[in-house]
Amino acid sequence: MGNGGKGEGFSPTDLCATALAGCAMAIIGIYGKMHDVDVTGDTTEATKTMSANPRRIGKIEVAFNMPGREYTDKQKTMIERAAHTCPVHLSLHPDIEQVFSFHWKR
Repeated sequence: MGNGGKGEGFSPTDLCATALAGCAMAIIGIYGKMHDVDVTGDTTEATKTMSANPRRIGKIEVAFNMPGREYTDKQKTMIERAAHTCPVHLSLHPDIEQVFSFHWKR
């Protein structure tokens, strides 16, 4: 909407933030399947912040809401590391700040 749109659909930058969240979740799912760690029921929320001069994505924050299971510290660490290996995360320009936060329900 900041570039004259009507705000009736997703902007390309919204889709970029969503792609990051979806890709990271897919990699977490692959990790879970490979290591018999149940991650079903996890959700994400992606928030993007735009920067000016030039107008671009400045920051993408992805909150991972993990299901209420008893994960070991090692499993939590491996899940968090897996998220950072997603191709979208590795493809975005390093000037885009990417913040991943994990919320472990009990």
